[in-house]
Amino acid sequence: MKRAGCSNRRGFALAEWLVEQGIGETRSLLVEGDTVLAATLAWNGELTAGTPVTGQLVSKHKGSKRGVVRLDTNPFTGLEVLVDHLPPDVTEGARLALTITRAAIAERGRFKCAQGRVGVVTTPESAQGRPVQHFPAGLWEEVWHAASCGSIAFVGGEILVSVTPAMTVIDIDGSAAPRELALAAIPAIAQALRWFDLGGNIAIDFPTLQAKADRRAVDEALGEALDGWPHECTAMNGFGLVQLVARAEGPSLLHRFATSRVGMCARYALRQAERAEGTGRTLLLTVHPALKAKLREEWLTELARRTGRAVRLETSPALALEAPSAQIIT
Repeated sequence: MKRAGCSNRRGFALAEWLVEQGIGETRSLLVEGDTVLAATLAWNGELTAGTPVTGQLVSKHKGSKRGVVRLDTNPFTGLEVLVDHLPPDVTEGARLALTITRAAIAERGRFKCAQGRVGVVTTPESAQGRPVQHFPAGLWEEVWHAASCGSIAFVGGEILVSVTPAMTVIDIDGSAAPRELALAAIPAIAQALRWFDLGGNIAIDFPTLQAKADRRAVDEALGEALDGWPHECTAMNGFGLVQLVARAEGPSLLHRFATSRVGMCARYALRQAERAEGTGRTLLLTVHPALKAKLREEWLTELARRTGRAVRLETSPALALEAPSAQIIT
């Protein structure tokens, strides 16, 4: 495997992370001018990468440096974290200070516990951004809707991105000749990796290229597009398959849509409602009926506090999950 990387985890040292504290979630965008380069998302109450915690070592795998720690740090008391790089002299029952290195990830059919490491680990860059009240108009919406449909278009085609328990798969669709289609898709692939905060095992299914020179050209173009994004990468095989391996710090935006689409859409509805404009005293939020149960009372109370208006919630089956309606009424 080839390795690539640089000091900036996302590969854009001159750009700036902006952090928007939403209702029920915290959003981060890496922005350069009016262009989004990368995005991350954390839901309130989650144990995120970079969080310092303490707990008791309840099991240690024989002959290894791995074990399980049960946390005693509020509000995560009782949660179990998988820990690696345990000191050889540590025994079960010991109390340890950890740093979370990967948040828990829900997948179809299973749940992956959070992971941690003994001691202090560098905080992810996206957690060190500049707080803003609102992102520039349209930036988060563009990323959110692209992740919602799992696709990004490019001239002559589109990439389709889907998550499975084993890996994330990127497929390329278009009508151009195989070499031209593969090369044209690379900027969209690089964009998707950063926009959707993808990590772990990632398979890219390029069109089959018979000539070694064509495969080498795609490998080189992909390497340039991912310069500064730490990963390992195989060379393209004869069937057009390329595999990437990158560090994962938590669920990607695609993982969240795959396992908690209603939760994603409920939080998006609150964000849209918070930005509704008008002069009336009541904020009317209309959503698909499936979202009503996900809109917690404390979230609606916070929405009223932030907007300074009474909040009225209605449902309409005619609305898509991803298309709430928010308006100010008298």
